Amino acid sequence: MEIGIIFICIILIAAILQTSTGFGFSIMATPFLLLLFLPEEAIQINIILSLIISVFLIWKIYADLDVKLLKRLTIGSVFGVPFGLVIFMSMNIDTFKLVVSILLLLLTGLLIFNVKVKATPFKDFVVGGISGLLTTSIGMPGPPLLLYLSGTKTEKSKLRATTLAYYLAIYGLSLITQIIFNGTNQVIWRSSLYAIPIVLIGLLIGQIVFKWLNQRLFQLFTYVILSLSGLYLLFDVLQATYPIYPLLKTIFM
Repeated sequence: MEIGIIFICIILIAAILQTSTGFGFSIMATPFLLLLFLPEEAIQINIILSLIISVFLIWKIYADLDVKLLKRLTIGSVFGVPFGLVIFMSMNIDTFKLVVSILLLLLTGLLIFNVKVKATPFKDFVVGGISGLLTTSIGMPGPPLLLYLSGTKTEKSKLRATTLAYYLAIYGLSLITQIIFNGTNQVIWRSSLYAIPIVLIGLLIGQIVFKWLNQRLFQLFTYVILSLSGLYLLFDVLQATYPIYPLLKTIFM
C-alpha cells in the first residue's frame, strides 16, 4: 500500500512538471522509481509515460511548435543515437556520467549569469546529435536541448511545444532500442497502465500551472531542473561507488 502511494505521488508530480514546462519528468521520476523498480524497469516506465504525455499534449501545443527546429533536432539525434550506443557498450559509463554532470552544472552556471547563445541551423543539428547520444548512453535527452533553447532565450510556449514533440521521436526510438537490447516484462507495462489515470490528472494540473508561469518564472524552473539534472548524474556516479539506493530502500520501505 505504501509503495502504491509513493508511486502515485512520484508520477503525479513528475507529470505536472513535464506538462507545465515540457521537461523534467525523467529528472523527477527516475531517481525515485529506482527505489521501487529494477533500473531497466524504471527507465522503460519513464520512457512510456513520457511518450504518453507527449501524445496527449501534441494536438494542443502544435500551434506553438517550431517545425523547422524540430526537424533539425530529430535528424541530428538519428546520427547521435549510434554513438551513444557505442559509448554505452564500450566505455566506463560512470566516468561518462561524471563528465556530463560537471559540464551540465558549469553550463547552467553560465546561463544563470546571462550568457547568451546564438541559434543557427548547424547548432540545431549538433544539439540534436548530442541529445540522441545522451538518450542511448545514459537515458537523458533533455539537458542539451534545454541548455540550448534556454541560452537562445526561446519563448516558453515554443520551448515546451518543441521539446514535447521532440520527445515523441527520441523516446519512441529509445523505447524500441531498450526492448531490442534489454527486453521488457509485465511489471513495466502493468505499472505504466496503472499510472495512466495519474498522468491524466497531472496533465490537467500542469496545464493550469503553465498558464500561471510567466517567462521569468519559467526560466527559473529551467535553471532548477538543469541543476537537478547535473546533481542527479553526480549522485548516480557516487552511489555506484558508495551504494545509497539500498540504504534509502531500508529507510523508506
